[in-house]
Amino acid sequence: QVQLVESGGGLVQAGGSLRLSCAASGRTFRFAAAGWFRQSPGAEREFVGGIPWSGGPYYADSVKGRFTVSRDHAKNTVYLQMDSLTPEDTATYTCAAAPNFCPDNRCNLPKYYDYWGQGTQVTVSS
Repeated sequence: QVQLVESGGGLVQAGGSLRLSCAASGRTFRFAAAGWFRQSPGAEREFVGGIPWSGGPYYADSVKGRFTVSRDHAKNTVYLQMDSLTPEDTATYTCAAAPNFCPDNRCNLPKYYDYWGQGTQVTVSS
């Protein structure tokens, strides 16, 4: 059993920053990739960014240049640094872990992920 727990969400003004953390515990193993998704009410789940076990991160176009995904293997933790936030970034952010490698080493769809956190709310005020 693997547990993913997010933290770091909250309320921030437009233009501000937040850093989300996703800590893995339990039967941890070398995930092929970790990813961040977000979902706002009435909308579909949207890929935000991901990072393979070995390799560089990749992002959705909507956050490229503003968000940064990083990892700390020693702490079994993945981070999402969010800068220049806008009200359109308001959503519940959820981290996920993929046990298998993805095409082109880019796990950018929910179907690649077997493990999900509970989500953390991010609200950006204008």
